[in-house]
Amino acid sequence: METQQLYRGRLIDHLQLVVADLAASKKFYRAVFDAIGIPIGGEADDYFWADELFVSSVSSRAAAGALTGRTHLAFQANDRAMVERFHAAAIAAGGKDNGAPGERPYHPGYYAAFVLDPDGNNIEVVHHGSANRSADAIEITF
Repeated sequence: METQQLYRGRLIDHLQLVVADLAASKKFYRAVFDAIGIPIGGEADDYFWADELFVSSVSSRAAAGALTGRTHLAFQANDRAMVERFHAAAIAAGGKDNGAPGERPYHPGYYAAFVLDPDGNNIEVVHHGSANRSADAIEITF
């Protein structure tokens, strides 16, 4: 068996979105992930995934035949420029503006943008300003 490595945060192991139009979602999320430097981890005819996010068609075995409801997902950015690249790329890939890049009142330095994906999910990319991380990710090897 080939060694596999996963990188995980502290709370979320993975999330699944079940979408109406997988091709439209794949186009949208490829643009988003390219803008924030996250590669597509794998894909098949009825799903694709990147990092902790799994996106599948309603006909996928994992979907149980039902679309997910409207969801808000926030992805991390390294800097403000990455937030701006996300916003432009997501709109160019079929997303709908839901909040242009800018500072938000949540805490000092919170800089974010929001775009609705093809299924109406509110996708945010946020840079928290100057902060120190203890690690980029947790590595899991099996």
